[in-house]
Amino acid sequence: METNYLPYVVAIGASGAEGLNDIVDLLSAWPDELQAVVMVVLHRSSDEISHLQQILSRRSALPIVVAKAAQVLLPNICYIGEPNQALSLSTERRAFLVEGTDNRLRNRTVDTLFESIALHAGERAVGIVLSGALDDGSRGLAAIHAAGGLTMVLDPAHKPIGMQQNAIDYDGPIGFIGNGLAIAAALENALAHGGCKLPIEDTSTNGAAPDTKIEVK
Repeated sequence: METNYLPYVVAIGASGAEGLNDIVDLLSAWPDELQAVVMVVLHRSSDEISHLQQILSRRSALPIVVAKAAQVLLPNICYIGEPNQALSLSTERRAFLVEGTDNRLRNRTVDTLFESIALHAGERAVGIVLSGALDDGSRGLAAIHAAGGLTMVLDPAHKPIGMQQNAIDYDGPIGFIGNGLAIAAALENALAHGGCKLPIEDTSTNGAAPDTKIEVK
């Protein structure tokens, strides 16, 4: 599938209160006019009322929109799903909402999103794993890597157990590991030079060393 004329799709996954804070920090530092569709998944109970849209909107540099089924996703907007409808990507940059009642996808919502952008965005997919427990996101990040996309993980620092370190351990070298501000800067640099191989410095002191170069097409 030819994707070079399509916008990049950046998917962000996290879990828990710390993961929510990471999402807020990253979106507040989001680069201006990045020209990328942004999709965010945070583990939430499917049967509880969520205020995620309001929380993110307070500090996000991007508008926060609850995606509707089959909606065409536009650059410079951050999309989220409902607690009982897991957000993913379909063909032609359209939203696809996966039934998630009874928490059937709660600990695999990040993988669901990442695997969908690997399939439908290919080399123009970017996956970012932030804080969270367990290993959701590891398989999806590997799928993005295999599709030629860019993989990024928040530096796990002194947290050897959780989504970040599990993602690093699962698929070997990650494209970039760093704090939230470093991720935002590296993302802006990489997408601004689409098609170029860029040296990216790893700011992590943990886990596998990243690739010395990443290729963004």
